[in-house]
Amino acid sequence: MRKFETVEAVAAPLEMPNVDTDQIIPARFLWRARSDGYGDLLFNDIRSDSDGSRKPDFVLNRPAFAGAEVLVADRNFGCGSSREHAVWALADAGFRVAIAPSFGDIFFNNSFKNGFLPIVLPEARCNELRAALARNPGAKLVVDLEAQEVRGPVGVNDGFAIDHFEIDPFRRELLLAGMDDISFTLSQSETIGRFEDRYKAAMPWV
Repeated sequence: MRKFETVEAVAAPLEMPNVDTDQIIPARFLWRARSDGYGDLLFNDIRSDSDGSRKPDFVLNRPAFAGAEVLVADRNFGCGSSREHAVWALADAGFRVAIAPSFGDIFFNNSFKNGFLPIVLPEARCNELRAALARNPGAKLVVDLEAQEVRGPVGVNDGFAIDHFEIDPFRRELLLAGMDDISFTLSQSETIGRFEDRYKAAMPWV
């Protein structure tokens, strides 16, 4: 997992509350291997018509939002099933961050395990951000995990803004180090070994 460094990138507004994991990545595609990639299937059924052609009015199909790495969503983003594939699809499509007033719990936890940063900001602020991004297509946001800040400008006509966000300190350190739970555990192998030696010496009958 790569280290999470400051992201300065185009941000895309998604004006849909309660986007569930089946909308992010439809269940019929879950048979694919992780190595096959899921980025091309992100939002497949709401992004494309039944014949597979892209809907020109869907935000991620608009040229100004090409290459977006930050998604500013509405409340309860990532609700629904426990599929980790939803995070895979976002990450494989190039997204590093999602900002929303709230997230589905399992999606939120899966995000950190895949180097993806979910940021919770007040609902009113998320509404303002999406409106500003819609007025200024292609505008960038800066997400600074070290400082725990989301910074503008969000667009030429909307000035400069700084939003502070909260994050669990341990999760923050893992993202900055580019580690998931497994790699962190492996990095503690010497400490674990010393504990096991002491345990065996203290209770050899176990």
